[in-house]
Amino acid sequence: MSAEKTLNLTLKVWRQKNAASEGGFETYAAPGVSTDMSFLEMLDVVNEGLITQGAEPIAFDHDCREGICGTCSMVINGRPHGPKERTTACQLHVRSFKDGDTISIEPWRAKAFPVRKDLVVDRSAFDRIIAAGGFISAPTGSAQDANALPIPKENADLAMDAAACIGCGACVAVCPNASAMLFVSAKISQLALLPQGQPERYIRVRDMVAQMDAEEFGSCTNHGECETACPKGISLENIARMNRDYLKASLIYRPKVATGGAG
Repeated sequence: MSAEKTLNLTLKVWRQKNAASEGGFETYAAPGVSTDMSFLEMLDVVNEGLITQGAEPIAFDHDCREGICGTCSMVINGRPHGPKERTTACQLHVRSFKDGDTISIEPWRAKAFPVRKDLVVDRSAFDRIIAAGGFISAPTGSAQDANALPIPKENADLAMDAAACIGCGACVAVCPNASAMLFVSAKISQLALLPQGQPERYIRVRDMVAQMDAEEFGSCTNHGECETACPKGISLENIARMNRDYLKASLIYRPKVATGGAG
């Protein structure tokens, strides 16, 4: 059997006690790390060492560790989720780095994603956007037959591509304006492309965009970094679709004009 390959790494990690505290980078040694470890497994090992020394472990979010949940939100060497395309931080492996490398690790940087502690940010703004309209209203009862609503294959494929968004927030973290347009457009498109989403299509886009603005995400100026940083490769075409629907919604649902009356 061949010997296990290991790397000696240096980590510069953003540490921040809480949302009210000022943060800063602290340096940690990560010697003898197996190249077969995932990035989060490496952080687990570093944390075990910190706990043994009586120090506070590094706080970071994780759940499935299978590239599905989107919670492993961190910027690694200046890039959301690290150097590999279409890869979440939990699926990034130590073998992606070289022996002796120094790796910087920091949280998402956006006003709408306030840092809670270390690498943990509050992404509940995304939840509120979904609550504003990212759903359909359907009658209760038994499910319809799968063939009762014929859907063109192209639409089904595009809807599935949009639904692949895991809501991690990498698009926001990489955007110079901290825009959430790629996330919101994906959640709008996955329903706008299907028959089930048609009754509330334009109300949905109006309300979700309004909530996005209320959360103080930045505007989209077509830099395109969001698509390249997205671990699921969500297309910019969704933003174009959302913009078209939003224009239609603004024509259909015009704001009410206040009228004067007797006092």
